[in-house]
Amino acid sequence: MSEYRPEATVTVGNIALSFHRAVAAVTRRVLEKHGHRVRGVEAPHERVFRLQEQNAVDVLVSAWLPSSHDVYLSRYADRVRVLAPQYEPYCVWAVPPYVPQEAVSEVADLLRPEVATRMTTAIQGINPGAGISRFSARMVRAYGLDRAGYAFVPGGESDFTARVDRGVADREWFVVPLWRPQYLNRLHQLRALAEPKGLLGTVDGASPVITREALGRIDPAAVAELNALHLGNEGVEEIDSLINVDGLPALEAADRFLATRR
Repeated sequence: MSEYRPEATVTVGNIALSFHRAVAAVTRRVLEKHGHRVRGVEAPHERVFRLQEQNAVDVLVSAWLPSSHDVYLSRYADRVRVLAPQYEPYCVWAVPPYVPQEAVSEVADLLRPEVATRMTTAIQGINPGAGISRFSARMVRAYGLDRAGYAFVPGGESDFTARVDRGVADREWFVVPLWRPQYLNRLHQLRALAEPKGLLGTVDGASPVITREALGRIDPAAVAELNALHLGNEGVEEIDSLINVDGLPALEAADRFLATRR
């Protein structure tokens, strides 16, 4: 194992989505406080785990376990330490608040004739490697939504957020694969639908993952602080909102959030 050096550079990798970027910014500030230089890397879901597997990422922020990301982490789980969860994410399908709850309260309601004729049938998602994307593609088939013309459409983060913003602005009836924490929940008060088949996974624990090799180079006090850091879904959404609604750079948003916790 490498010897701990306070000045050692630590590579923090995060999934290329804004709320992961928010948590990575907080992680960076913790490491910097303990004297480390930090290099940041972003990549899609499967790719960032592959980079850590190849020792190109020291600290991965964050693995959603067990539902969403264990399929990626299990390949090299014996070579890392998984810290305590920093928030408790979960996946949902949601509709805008102006879609009446008596008309659409659960996923199966999307098949009701009076709903299906009004609802946009293209279900815009994020990249295919995300747990919510894998779950959603399966749900379209499991609920028979494909037979009613619905289709899951993966895409980039900008496609996804623009689609939600545009749909709400136009008061369109649409369903969106979503998750907590994510700033769109706060911004648009989106309403989660019941999903009784249980196809959206469980409530996960979102944990930093550190390679055992990197543990020898990182200040143990920094590891302990990261292990004790609990942001909660509300905290992550607050930072995510500072980035996406208030327009702050990720590190500045992290600084503002952390200042309120001192």
